[in-house]
Amino acid sequence: MIDAVIIIIFIVAAAGIGYDAVELLPDDVLTQVSNVEAVRWISASFTAIVGLAIGLTAQTTYRRIERRVSNTPIEVILTRAVGLAIGLLLANLMLAPIFLLPIPKEFSFIKPMIAILGSVLFAFLGVSLADTHGRTFLRLINPNSLETILLAEGTLKPACTKILDTSCIIDGRIEELLNTGFVEGQILIPHFVLQELQMLADSANDQKRIRGRRGLDILNRMQETYPEQINIHPADFEEITTVDAKLVHLAQEINGTLLTNDYNLNKVASLQKVAALNVNDLAQAVRPIYLPGDSLEVKILKEGKEAAQGVGYLEDGTMVVVDEGRDYLGSEIRVIVTSALQTSAGRMIFAKPQASMVA
Repeated sequence: MIDAVIIIIFIVAAAGIGYDAVELLPDDVLTQVSNVEAVRWISASFTAIVGLAIGLTAQTTYRRIERRVSNTPIEVILTRAVGLAIGLLLANLMLAPIFLLPIPKEFSFIKPMIAILGSVLFAFLGVSLADTHGRTFLRLINPNSLETILLAEGTLKPACTKILDTSCIIDGRIEELLNTGFVEGQILIPHFVLQELQMLADSANDQKRIRGRRGLDILNRMQETYPEQINIHPADFEEITTVDAKLVHLAQEINGTLLTNDYNLNKVASLQKVAALNVNDLAQAVRPIYLPGDSLEVKILKEGKEAAQGVGYLEDGTMVVVDEGRDYLGSEIRVIVTSALQTSAGRMIFAKPQASMVA
C-alpha cells in the first residue's frame, strides 16, 4: 500500500507542476497558442510520466532503506541518533561566531555555505564516533547492555525454552540439574502434563499413585525455589489425544526444546525435527571414566559367571566384575581397574582386588 501511495504522490505532484508550468511561458508565446488548456494537459501528462519514473525510483530507494534499517540492531540506531544530535549541537555552537563576522554583502553567501558544510561534517563525525564507541557509551548507561547487543547481533544465542514431560518430572534429576545451574532459560510445564501428574496421584494403583505424588512434590519444590524460571503453560490441544504428541506439537509451536528421559519420545521428537534433551544421555555422558590402573571402592554383592568372580555396582549403576572377588562376597574392597567394556546394556568394568595385585 505504501508503495502505491509514494508513486501516486509523485505522479500527482509532477502533473500539477506541469499543469501550472504553462504560466511560465512568455506572453508572446501564449498569444500564439489557440488552446492553452490543451497545452496544460499535454504538459501535465508529460510531467506525470516523469513523476512516475521518479516515484518508482523513490519507492525502490525507500524499500532499500527500510530493509537496511530493519536489519540494523536497535542499539546501533540509538547510538547513531545520539551521535548525530551531539554532532549537530557542536556544529551550531562552534559555527555561531561566524555569523558575527563583518563579511561584505557581496560574500554574504559564504555564511550559510559554511554553516551547512560544518553541520554535515560534524553530523558525520558524530555518527562515526557512535559506531566506534557506541558499545562503551551503552555500557556506561547500563552495564548489562553488552549482552543485549551481542544477542541482537547474533553473536550470542538466547537460551532456548525447555518443556518438561511427565517422566522427567517424576524422575527428579531435573531438580538437581536446576540446583547446579546447568539448565538455562525458561522451563515450561504444560497444563496437560500437570493433569497427567494429577491423574497418576489419584490412581487406584499404588505404584502409579506414589509416582504421581512424587512428581507433584518435586514440581512444587522447583516452583518455590525458581518462581521466575518455572512456568505453567496453559496450552492444551484437545484434538490431539496422547500427551507425547501434544508435547511435540507444543515444542514445534514455540520453537522450544523437550527435556525428557523417555527414549521413545526422544526418537519421535527427532523424527519430527524437534530438539530434545535426554537426561539419561546426560547421565551417561558425565559418568566418570576409569582407565586401567585406576583404583576404586566397590562392594561385592554377588558371584560372577566365571569361577572366583565377584560382581559389584558403582553408584551410577555401572557393573564391576572383579576377578578373584568371590572370596570378598558381602565386603567392600578396593580394586584396581584392568579394562572397561561398553555394551548395549551399559558399561562394564573389569578389575582385580588391590591386595592380590600388590602381592
